[in-house]
Amino acid sequence: MALAVIVSVLVLTVLSLLRVNVIIAILAAGLTAGVMSGESLIGSLQLIVDGMGNQASVALSYILLGAFAVAITYSGITSILVGRLLKVFKDKRTFTVLVIAGVASLSQNVVPVHIAFIPILIPPLLHLFDRMKLDRRAVATALTFGLKAPYVMIPAGFGLIFHQTIQEAMEANGVSLGISQIAQSLLIPGSGMIVGLLIAVFITYKKKKDPNEAQASHELDFQLRSEDLQSIKFTKKHVFTILAIIVTLFIQAFYEELVLAALAGLIIMFAFRIVPFKQGDKVVSDGIAMMGTIAFVMLIASGYANVLTATESVSSLVDVSSQFLGDNQMLIAFVLLLVGLIVTMGIGSSFATIPIIAALFVPICIGAGFSPLATAALIGTAGALGDAGSPASDSTLGPTSGLNADGRHNHIWDTCVPTFIHFNIPLFIFGWAAALIL
Repeated sequence: MALAVIVSVLVLTVLSLLRVNVIIAILAAGLTAGVMSGESLIGSLQLIVDGMGNQASVALSYILLGAFAVAITYSGITSILVGRLLKVFKDKRTFTVLVIAGVASLSQNVVPVHIAFIPILIPPLLHLFDRMKLDRRAVATALTFGLKAPYVMIPAGFGLIFHQTIQEAMEANGVSLGISQIAQSLLIPGSGMIVGLLIAVFITYKKKKDPNEAQASHELDFQLRSEDLQSIKFTKKHVFTILAIIVTLFIQAFYEELVLAALAGLIIMFAFRIVPFKQGDKVVSDGIAMMGTIAFVMLIASGYANVLTATESVSSLVDVSSQFLGDNQMLIAFVLLLVGLIVTMGIGSSFATIPIIAALFVPICIGAGFSPLATAALIGTAGALGDAGSPASDSTLGPTSGLNADGRHNHIWDTCVPTFIHFNIPLFIFGWAAALIL
């Protein structure tokens, strides 16, 4: 069963890199894991279907959020935003990417809306990116950094949930540690992500990237419209649109109900006639077109995670690994982080991975003589590893949903591969160092 996790993740990775649709790739990986764990093909499929319900609320919220984003675009307020940004950014590509990383970082702690802002903010800026010849892979890394680094390092908003999950999982296995201590243990691994972002922005994707032919065909249209964008006037309907956005953010932040938040925003948009009732079907269908794929990927990914947990493949993998580790802390830390990378790449969620790996890691770490801080660093890093770069993670699906609004951004090669290289590699190295230092 231990081999089932590795082989299934390899199936997922290879098929994704070969540009096989990510839904088919995850489904194939789930079936592979089930069959290799002794389940029948029908039984494996049933485990996937049974597990899909765990993410039903998330999937519905993404679809409603997509419809809300379309409604906001319909109001014209995004055109005003682009017009203002044209004056501010111009050819400042590096500055633009850093600003986007900063805005994305706010979505985890200050205004905890996670990926909710992406389909609202990014699609209207695509014309601006093309005009600036900005490499969209740089924007993808900036967005993923903002969606991930803050919750790893800062115990507030989603970060508090992440750190509490680590704390509770460790306590359930006999090790007590305060939230502030867990945050301290994750500062070194999180710093690796800062290094990765700087490398991506200032080295890897610093050069101009000419739009492809499909993009170039829209360049003249954009130049003609950009002058009009800067002259659009602010009206009453834009005030109501901002009200809808504020209400949505408030409900999501204080009640943590994204479905209700997006629904409330949509109701306000229709109630104040910002979007005519006759356009209701089009708004919803366009929203499904924007976010529907992500919603279904999250459902399938949840099913795949259910296969791994129900068949106890992950625990088997750790048990087999621990038999060959001995008492060499350097080797043990390396293998545990590698296991975390493999598991999270498949499941696609740091939060969902933590309880699984903590139950397996804590006994091994105690036996090997790791301090509680080092143990927390290993668990937190192992959980975060693979979130960036995973085809099934919302940290990659979110950026793709915005950057691919015009159909010109590939999820695997333009989001997953760049984020894997720039974040998972330094996160692994810095997390490994933290486990040996603390």
